[in-house]
Amino acid sequence: MGKDIPWKSDAVSSGRAHFVSGRPIMPPFPEGMETLVVGMGCFWGAEQRFWETPGVWATAVGYSGGSSPAPDYHEVCTGATGHAEVVLVVFDPGEITLEATLGVFWDNHDPTQGMRQGNDIGTQYRSCIFVVDETQRTAAVATREAMEPLLVAAGFGPITTQVSGREPFHYAEEYHQQYLAKNPAGYCGLGVTGITCPVGALD
Repeated sequence: MGKDIPWKSDAVSSGRAHFVSGRPIMPPFPEGMETLVVGMGCFWGAEQRFWETPGVWATAVGYSGGSSPAPDYHEVCTGATGHAEVVLVVFDPGEITLEATLGVFWDNHDPTQGMRQGNDIGTQYRSCIFVVDETQRTAAVATREAMEPLLVAAGFGPITTQVSGREPFHYAEEYHQQYLAKNPAGYCGLGVTGITCPVGALD
């Protein structure tokens, strides 16, 4: 998956190996790997959740879902481009299923907050899943439908997560890549709901 997606690398001048694993964060990826692009608010903490997940081969942060052909961090933060801060997740489906990968997404942020995550407010912090094909779309919708009634029952609102087709993934600047590994005391704005997506029931 992901072979035909426009990968935009203008902002990454160096450091194209993952700071934690040393693996490439840019394609081509090894045969059999699949990719998922998600937004969960500030991408620093979101990326860490995924690189710590067994079966995830590599991660990178970037921008997707906006209008500018070459966004940078400061431009995205103005909200003018409409991009979201996102994480590229490269995973081995032989070790972790697509549904379980989506479970990491649902379990590690509040997908009911619209254009924000906690104190981080703006379009760049929206919850989103950019799918590469109908298999991913079906899984994204199924996991959303499994998660939403649990959130509503717990007193949260309906899910506001955007599920749409994959758009160009623009790699964020080098200093953002694996930020919390480079800056262990750095800011992480992720907030969890305490609700676990029942991905096992979907297998």
